[in-house]
Amino acid sequence: MTALLHRLGYVYKKPKLIPGKADPEAQKTFLAEYEKLKQTKGVDDPIYFMDAVHPQHNPVIAQGWIKRGEDREIRSNTGRRRVNINGAIDLKRLEPVVRFDDSVNAVSTIALLQQIEQRHPDAAVIHVICDNARYYRSKAVREHLKTSRVQLVFLPPYAPNLNLIERFWKYFKKTVLYNRYFESFADFKAACENFFRHPNQYRGDLRSLLTENFAIVGE
Repeated sequence: MTALLHRLGYVYKKPKLIPGKADPEAQKTFLAEYEKLKQTKGVDDPIYFMDAVHPQHNPVIAQGWIKRGEDREIRSNTGRRRVNINGAIDLKRLEPVVRFDDSVNAVSTIALLQQIEQRHPDAAVIHVICDNARYYRSKAVREHLKTSRVQLVFLPPYAPNLNLIERFWKYFKKTVLYNRYFESFADFKAACENFFRHPNQYRGDLRSLLTENFAIVGE
């Protein structure tokens, strides 16, 4: 039976998990609006993708090439300490803007938006695409935006596939956390921070990774 399935073009693999409430029509509508935004925005007006990530002080176990019959062990840590990173990235510069804070909330979000705004003194409007997290929609953030050049563009609900920074976070985890053990939390945090200090070293990888080949899920 296995040989027959192979001959028929089947492979044995896991299905992909997607959000249970993903709306493909809402995703298509957003992508149409995104294309319109790119065509109508000012020359000096950037588009950022923003989201938070919360890596835990433990290795992320990933597959690798191991000799048949052998095993590899990776030590793990007790406890659930983590770092909270709020960040954004644009497809032109590919230079992430990130913050390490005790928690990701309205205050840290406003501080991140101010950092982004400082990078673009000539921009009339700075478009920042984000999900519907409560802190992005908070009253404090709305008040801040009244006097800011930043304009938030909200993704459809349950559509992380349209937020390109998700690919960047995955690349960050793969580079820093996959199959790596950090004995102390200080070493773990320092490794995370060091990744963001040298964006030039991985710009080539990001150029091929952060392309606008969006996939619609839930169809």
